Amino acid sequence: MCLGIPGQVITVDRTENWAVVESFGVQKKVSILLIDEEVIPGEYLMVHAGCAIGKINDADYAQETLELLKEAYLDKQE
Repeated sequence: MCLGIPGQVITVDRTENWAVVESFGVQKKVSILLIDEEVIPGEYLMVHAGCAIGKINDADYAQETLELLKEAYLDKQE
């Protein structure tokens, strides 16, 4: 099973085709080669294995998904 995690775009380098995204307070450089639309800081991307696999056009949905993941997994680690 694969799991994509929403990440909020912090910076973008379209020349090199990467973006820095943040999820759960962690920033990660990811490839945006699979995204055929413009990627803008503040937007959300679905990230899997170091690659953005799609854009999330609804920021509320992305936040809700992050909260559910945190509740399901991260809160259980304490």
